[in-house]
Amino acid sequence: MKIKSLQNWLRHSVRLISIVVAMVVLVGSIAWLSGMFESKIEPGWTLASGTELTDQPTDVVHEVEKSYVEEAVGTLKASSRMIVSSKLLATIDQITVSAGDEVDKGQVLIRLDDKEYQSRLAQANRALEAATANREQAEKQFTRMQTLVKQNAASRSDFDNASRDLQVTIADEAKTKQAVREAEVMLSYTTIVAAKRGRIVDRTAEPGDIAQPGQPILTLYDSTSLRLEAPVMEHLAVKLHAGDELNVHVDALDRTFPAIVDEIVPQADAPSRSFLVKASVPKSDDLYEGMFGRLLVPAGERRHLCLASDAVVKIGQLEFVDVVLPDNNIERRLIKSGQLGMPGRQEVLSGVDVGERVVLHQPADVSNE
Repeated sequence: MKIKSLQNWLRHSVRLISIVVAMVVLVGSIAWLSGMFESKIEPGWTLASGTELTDQPTDVVHEVEKSYVEEAVGTLKASSRMIVSSKLLATIDQITVSAGDEVDKGQVLIRLDDKEYQSRLAQANRALEAATANREQAEKQFTRMQTLVKQNAASRSDFDNASRDLQVTIADEAKTKQAVREAEVMLSYTTIVAAKRGRIVDRTAEPGDIAQPGQPILTLYDSTSLRLEAPVMEHLAVKLHAGDELNVHVDALDRTFPAIVDEIVPQADAPSRSFLVKASVPKSDDLYEGMFGRLLVPAGERRHLCLASDAVVKIGQLEFVDVVLPDNNIERRLIKSGQLGMPGRQEVLSGVDVGERVVLHQPADVSNE
């Protein structure tokens, strides 16, 4: 029994020692990986070698006052837009235009089957001929009765009947003339022409289809009536008036067009706190309805810092400048730049102060950084 107990004790001792050794190895490995056994650098600021200003050119950070604009994004829309449809229930014989075509006022766009309306006009003309013949006959009879009455060869009753017949035939002739005009108008509806100059943007029917009254067949807009409709923040919109001259930038063309404010919708949009402003742009073959644009609205004056573009050192997407300290040492700082100002000048949003000197770099020096 004693031997067996001794063996168990030895077995437990060996297991305990193995665990302790493993823990020591683990702690040592962690300490080594964390750099516990390496020399440390004392905290503090140490200037790098070669950071003292020598004969490098420098420039001073200036504070300038500059007018700036805010952008209101919008969409080009036509103020003059027209849906072309038929007034008749008829078969479409021909559509002379396609989407994208430019059309002039009076140009034929659609021809409908006019056989039925040609027949109606012919019938109305025949009825008019008959009514005219009846009126002429009634006039002759009335003239004859007038002569007979003067000669006391006809009664007053016969004269009244002749006068009545004449009035009836005159009325019938006027009625048939009106029917002819109506038939001519209905026939004219079979040829649909453009009411104004414009550009076709949609075609929703083809020859052989049945044209329904009021159902769209073509859609066109006046390309000279394009304007940018954009929601403008209310603190800027209240300063605008109809007739003000602004600029519109179209991203797809990378061009800026002059614009004139046509209309400001007199109701603010509550969620966005903005007013809808509509500014017309000049006619251009490159502009189409639905294009994206930016309305450039003057937003006043602001002061900002400005330095020479040659002072900015770009490393990847980061921008730095080398600032000359009062002790003539150079300190590299991370900056955030803004918009380009005049040629060779750069707006700076943060990183430097007014009056500080910065080192200018030649293009070769910048590329070496």
